Amino acid sequence: MTPTTYWLEHAWLGGTVEPGVAVDVRDGRVAAVRTDVTAPPPGAEVLRGLTLPGLADAHSHAFHRALRSTVQTGSGTFWTWREVMYSVAQRLTPDTYHALARAVYAEMALAGITAVGEFHYVHHAPGGARYADPNAMGEALIAAAAEAGIRITLLDTCYLSAGFGRPPTAHQLRFSDGTAEAWAERCSDLENRDHARIGAAIHSVRAVPAGQLATVARWAEERRAPLHVHLSEQPAENDACLAAHGRTPARLLADHGVLGPRTTGVHHTHLTDDDIALIGRSSTGTCMCPTTERDLADGIGPATALQRAGSPLCLGSDSHAVIDLLEEARALELNERLRTRRRGHWTAAALLRAASADGHAALGWDDAGALEPGALADFTTIALDSVRTAGPPPRLGAETAVFAATAADVSHTVVAGRPVVRDGVHLLVPDVPKALADAVAALRG
Repeated sequence: MTPTTYWLEHAWLGGTVEPGVAVDVRDGRVAAVRTDVTAPPPGAEVLRGLTLPGLADAHSHAFHRALRSTVQTGSGTFWTWREVMYSVAQRLTPDTYHALARAVYAEMALAGITAVGEFHYVHHAPGGARYADPNAMGEALIAAAAEAGIRITLLDTCYLSAGFGRPPTAHQLRFSDGTAEAWAERCSDLENRDHARIGAAIHSVRAVPAGQLATVARWAEERRAPLHVHLSEQPAENDACLAAHGRTPARLLADHGVLGPRTTGVHHTHLTDDDIALIGRSSTGTCMCPTTERDLADGIGPATALQRAGSPLCLGSDSHAVIDLLEEARALELNERLRTRRRGHWTAAALLRAASADGHAALGWDDAGALEPGALADFTTIALDSVRTAGPPPRLGAETAVFAATAADVSHTVVAGRPVVRDGVHLLVPDVPKALADAVAALRG
């Protein structure tokens, strides 16, 4: 039975921690928030610890989860890692991808994530032939999210070339629809549903020819859908873009109408000062993925400069080297401390907003990410009595969550007012570790 009232021992409301909060839920939304409720109301579900709005993982490649730990031997770069990633992508089918994504999204729920932005480009069968349902792979991801109990924004990704003026490689054929027009026709058959939104993505300026960028941007604009793009993750991408077009990737995207307030650039690692100003003036968002950016030796992006310029920040776990939005938030600040040798670039409250409200907004869920009347009833609870979180006073709960807690400290996750994780146990996928192990083993053959 879905509770209609939750009593929160402590809750993060409007940037401060309040004790004794009752949240009434109706039709999957927050109907009322009552403070100074010193004891649980009769029949309320009690959530001990600190309850936050649900976390939003704004950038995910679910199949990368199969690479965890297996790519940590030897040396190399992003480009050598990419070849291993392609080999996993080649083995995906709608059924195996559904099984893996269901387990990955369940792992996300256990980490307090209530919405994911799935940057999806494995569309077709190996060799590029379409499935009988051309959106079979995307539908598998949407179904997986429903079964794991979280929301999804399927960022259907246009991916047409191997580089500037180069056709797709054999590995990339299953990513490509041939043209942006064919991509738009296919993904127009995908539909929003209660737990799912359909957005768009441009894989990168190297993967979509300049003359076809506007087609993707126009598709998203007509539907008022979110549009995401990998942007300046690697210096080699910038150099190739300059050689092909005489301008940076950010300028190329701007010239073709891609940047804007519904667009989010992912990584934004290697930008010029002019790029930063351009992104900020257009209110284009920035999704940082610190655990992946350090795992792949990408570098540290200019997040503080981007935010000062006007670019809202959100967070993603990207390659899923770990799935822990609290670690992503912490890493954003700690990376900047290493880079500048100075502390205190963001408050804990600002980092939590990036991990919750601003992440949801980047995914088209503007009515999520806050514990307030009318918002979607999506929230998560962090234990304040674990070996990592015990000791600090509850009023410092935001600081404890960001700078001490991990995904292992998530005790409850609620989506649309329904418990998905209770006392650290996923209620819809009973044995998440086994589901992950089985799904990964199936891909290894």
